[in-house]
Amino acid sequence: MTEETPAKPEIVPAADCTQMSEVRAAIDSLDTLIVSLLGERMRYIEAAARIKPDRGAVRDEVRKAAVIAHAVKVADDRGFPPKLAYQLYDMLVEGSIAHEFAVYDATREG
Repeated sequence: MTEETPAKPEIVPAADCTQMSEVRAAIDSLDTLIVSLLGERMRYIEAAARIKPDRGAVRDEVRKAAVIAHAVKVADDRGFPPKLAYQLYDMLVEGSIAHEFAVYDATREG
């Protein structure tokens, strides 16, 4: 494993956990993966800021609705509470848009 990709500790399946330490270790490991994926997602947001031709293209309500709808459907299909997925993705997309505006503006200052 590289420094960027830490070795994943042995995760006990949720149904087999008998101790809180197992549950917490698994959650910590999953949180590390989730945040790593969110970081990778943010690199694409930054690429979008670089590619979009004008500042008005940064906020796209149609795309926002599609991203959230997709997340809610995937959540429902995979046993994750859809309402929570909606709330998380609404916040994630709004935060991503704010970051994209910041990157867009920073790369075009001068």
